Amino acid sequence: MPRETLTADRIVRAAIELLDDEGLDGLNMRSLAKRLGSAATAVYWHIKTKDDLVRLASDVIWGEVELPDLDGTDWRAAATAHARGMHAMLTRHPWLVQAFGSHLLYGPGQARYNDLGLAIYEEAGFAADDADRAAAAVFTFVLGNALGPAAQVSLNRGLSKDGADAGQLTADAMTRATEIAKQFPRLRERLDTTAATEYVAAPDRTFEFGLQSLLDGFETRLTGEGAAPQQ
Repeated sequence: MPRETLTADRIVRAAIELLDDEGLDGLNMRSLAKRLGSAATAVYWHIKTKDDLVRLASDVIWGEVELPDLDGTDWRAAATAHARGMHAMLTRHPWLVQAFGSHLLYGPGQARYNDLGLAIYEEAGFAADDADRAAAAVFTFVLGNALGPAAQVSLNRGLSKDGADAGQLTADAMTRATEIAKQFPRLRERLDTTAATEYVAAPDRTFEFGLQSLLDGFETRLTGEGAAPQQ
C-alpha cells in the first residue's frame, strides 16, 4: 500500500494530535515526523519552524468553534453560544491556553470567531468602541476560566513523565491546602460545605455563573441603568 502523501495539512493535523497528547513541550519536529512515518527534513520542507506549526495548528482548531446564526438568534443567546464554543474548544485543546503566552497567534480561523463576536455586541446595541470592549471582556473571561484546567493537565502530564503518581501528589497538595485554609474563617466555613468540592466536580457551573453574570452586566448597561458616568 503506498504511503500517504505528506502535505502541510496532514502535518498540521498530526501536530494537533501530538499537542493534545503531549502539550507544547512535547511538540518537536522529530516526534512529529515519527508520528507521520516520515523524516524530520520532509516536515521542515513544508513548515519551516515550530512557531509556524503552532500558529497553523491553533488556527485550525479555532475553526472547530461552531458559530451561532445571528439572523435567527437574539444577541444574548448568540453571545452565550459563542463563548461556550470557545470554552469547549479550549477544553479539548488545553495547550492553546498556554500558547497564548508564548506564541504570536492569529489567522483566519480566529479572525472569523472575533468578527462574529463584534457583530453580536453591535447587534445587542453597543456602539463600535463598546462592542470591542464587550467582546474583549468575554474573550478574556473565557480564556481565564480555561487557564486552571489547562494548567492542571500540564501539571499532571509533567508529574507522570517524572514517574510520580500525579493523583497522589495532587491529593497531598489538597491536604496541605486544607490545613492552610483552616486558619482563615471564611475558608474554614466552606470546608464543611459543597463549595469546597463543587468547582472541581463541576467547573462548567462556575463558568456558566460567570458568563451569565457578565452578560447580565451588559444588559444593565444597555438599558442605561448601569452606564458609567461620562468623563
